[in-house]
Amino acid sequence: MSSNDSVTLLGPAPWGFRLQGGKDFNMPLTISRLTDSGKAAKGGIGIGDMVLSIDGIATEGMNHLEAQNKIKSCSGNLSLKLQK
Repeated sequence: MSSNDSVTLLGPAPWGFRLQGGKDFNMPLTISRLTDSGKAAKGGIGIGDMVLSIDGIATEGMNHLEAQNKIKSCSGNLSLKLQK
């Protein structure tokens, strides 16, 4: 069973995760790697979680680079909506 979860990581970066997928790969944006004891791992983000939005902006239709740039542009906290 999948559930949606909102996670806010307290800034600044590094956030401690790696993304894969995006519109250009015909794959949903998902978490592919976590840094041990990084902010993402401590915040409850898991490998394979699908990223539905970044700071309130839906990721549907975003390519990989757009998503990366959106995350990089977060200077304070990073809010993600995830599907577990």
